[in-house]
Amino acid sequence: MQTIFNTADLQKQLVKIRANKLSVGLVPTMGNLHGGHIRLVEEAKKISEIVVSTIFVNPMQFGEGEDFANYPRTLGKDKAKLEAANCDILFVPTVEEIYGEGLSAGTVISVPGLSLDLCGNKRPGHFDGVATVVTKLLNISRADQAFFGLKDYQQYLIIRKLVKDLALPTQIIGVKTERETSGLAMSSRNNYLSVDEKQKAKVIFSTLKLIAEKIIAGERNYVVLEKIGFQTLQNSGAEVDYFAIRNDEFLQTPTLRNRNLVILAAAKIGPSRLIDNLLLTI
Repeated sequence: MQTIFNTADLQKQLVKIRANKLSVGLVPTMGNLHGGHIRLVEEAKKISEIVVSTIFVNPMQFGEGEDFANYPRTLGKDKAKLEAANCDILFVPTVEEIYGEGLSAGTVISVPGLSLDLCGNKRPGHFDGVATVVTKLLNISRADQAFFGLKDYQQYLIIRKLVKDLALPTQIIGVKTERETSGLAMSSRNNYLSVDEKQKAKVIFSTLKLIAEKIIAGERNYVVLEKIGFQTLQNSGAEVDYFAIRNDEFLQTPTLRNRNLVILAAAKIGPSRLIDNLLLTI
C-alpha cells in the first residue's frame, strides 16, 4: 500500500492508474478504524480495481464543544488494518492541504433540506462540513465509486444528493452497517464507552428492532411509535436526541403510501453520542 500526504502526488499517481484504464474507488474515513471501515474497503475491492482510502479528521464537521482535539489519531494501527484489507493507496492530507485558505475563508457546500433535520438540527453546520470535505475529496480523486456506511444514513443521503446536484461523475455506494456481537453499531466513538456503557448502548438497536416489529405487525401510528421508541431509550438512562420514523429517500414523515421506511435514533450514552438506524420495507 502506498501512503501519500499531498494532493499533487495523489493526482499524479491517479493519472498513471487511469492511463491503464483502471477504475478507482474511494473510501473516506477520519481514521481510528474499526470493522465497519474495513468492510467498506472490502466492498470497494469487489467493485473498484484500485481502492483509495483517506484518513482526514475534518475540523469543519465538529461543532463547539465536540471532540475534535481529542478524536483518536491512530495512523500506525490504521495503516496496518488497511494493508491487511489490501487497500492500494492511503491518502493522509493535512488540514492545510484541504483548507488552504482557512476554514472561514473557503467555499462551503451546503445541501438544503436534508442537512437541517435530525442530526443537522442537533449539530448545526455539521453536514456543511461533511459535504464540503467530501466534495473536495471527490474532486481530488475523481473516483469512479465512493463507499459510505449506511449507519450514517442521513449523511449517505446528503452525499448522494450533492453528487447528483453538482453533476459529479462518482457513483455513491452505501454499505450495510457492521455490528458488534451485541448488535451495537460499530463506531469509533464506541471506544469511549466503558464496559457497562457498552452494555447499556445495546438498547439503541433493540429499540429500533422493537419499533420495526410493530410496524411490520401492522401498526401505522408513527407519532405514537416514535414516542414509544423515545421513551424506551430514555427509560434505559440514555440522553435521547431523537427517535424518528421517516421515508427512506427524503427523510420526510411517511404517509400511509410509503413502503420503504427508515427508523433512526441518536442518543448520548456516557461520553458518546451514538446514532443508528434500521431500514425496512412494508
